[in-house]
Amino acid sequence: MAASVGHRYLRLPCGVTAWRSSLHHSENPALRHFLLQFLRKPPLRAFSTNARKVHTAPARTLFLLRPLPFLFVTGGGYAGYRQYEKYRERELEKLGLEIPPKLAGHWEVALYKSVPTRLLSRAWGRLNQVELPHWLRRPVYSLYIWTFGVNMKEAAVEDLHHYRNLSEFFRRKLKPQARPVCGLHSVISPSDGKILSFGQVKNSEVEQVKGVTYSLESFLGPRASPEDLPFPPAASCSSFRNQLVTREGNELYHCVIYLAPGDYHCFHSPTDWTVSHRRHFPGSLMSVNPGMARWIKELFCHNERVVLTGDWKHGFFSLTAVGATNVGSIRIYFDRDLHTNSPRYSKGSYNDFSFVTHANKEGIPMRKGEHLGEFNLGSTIVLIFEAPKDFNFKLKAGQKIRFGEALGSL
Repeated sequence: MAASVGHRYLRLPCGVTAWRSSLHHSENPALRHFLLQFLRKPPLRAFSTNARKVHTAPARTLFLLRPLPFLFVTGGGYAGYRQYEKYRERELEKLGLEIPPKLAGHWEVALYKSVPTRLLSRAWGRLNQVELPHWLRRPVYSLYIWTFGVNMKEAAVEDLHHYRNLSEFFRRKLKPQARPVCGLHSVISPSDGKILSFGQVKNSEVEQVKGVTYSLESFLGPRASPEDLPFPPAASCSSFRNQLVTREGNELYHCVIYLAPGDYHCFHSPTDWTVSHRRHFPGSLMSVNPGMARWIKELFCHNERVVLTGDWKHGFFSLTAVGATNVGSIRIYFDRDLHTNSPRYSKGSYNDFSFVTHANKEGIPMRKGEHLGEFNLGSTIVLIFEAPKDFNFKLKAGQKIRFGEALGSL
């Protein structure tokens, strides 16, 4: 084996030790420097197969692959792929073609749930409480208004400088006549939002969006204790749906309303009813936008939620406020003991509170349109209630609705 620089040649011994020794005594400094640098690098590992010799990179070069750029590249590629899929679905919908939902796999749901959304939401809540300088309020709120299409003409206070922090701005009140309450129909929309799904509950499964369902029992939890119920179920049956129906001939109905970040964030009583029980499920805080609802089965069962149950003139009635990313804070005005997204509660559990006491045998009476609670940002309201078979919804899936407008009537 020989190496050359210019017209000089240096004969290299076969042994590596002798080779190094000859390099140190070489008269050509350029050749000596080149070969010594070559020797310092780990040699390629080689192994033979029946077909050909395969060379592998040295172990040290594998560590040159930085984890953060790798995560950014793979995450960005995956996000780009998801955006392309959504664009493709929108184009097919414009052509009138129905697209079957593509559900996330167990590993995708587990990966999403591993993101510390509860911690991030608590940090976001702290940030919302920081008072903004007077000069910064208008540009910050104006950017939010422009991004999410907020109609400030409906706000009780239109002056942006009035809101000291983001939390106050998110929870802004409306002018008294901005949302007239419909008096002709028995059930009204409890909030502004978008109708994701509605209809009868069949086989103890509730439709999250079209084609994607979740378990009624997983969502509401086990039936409350008999002393908290205003009256017993109509019949003892293994079906959880039938346990909720209290009167013969009635059906169980549901309606899902998604609140976008730009919507009015307070929610109200959808009818005249009495709240007898509250159940709080600590859980994940995944996004609940319609795209995620089509992708993750039983999304509402994974997320933190507050279930209010009671009765109205036709039997069982419930309203559930579902949390979401950056919406860990769910407030019920008459329930001071409720603390959502708290580190003292662990996922997979639930805690109950009864409003029926020795002093109050009925619970908390609510009038249609009365203030009930609020979110810190957009989220979801789920109504599940009992009504006669001739109850009709006055809705279309995907339509925008405002608080006070009719949901349905007999």
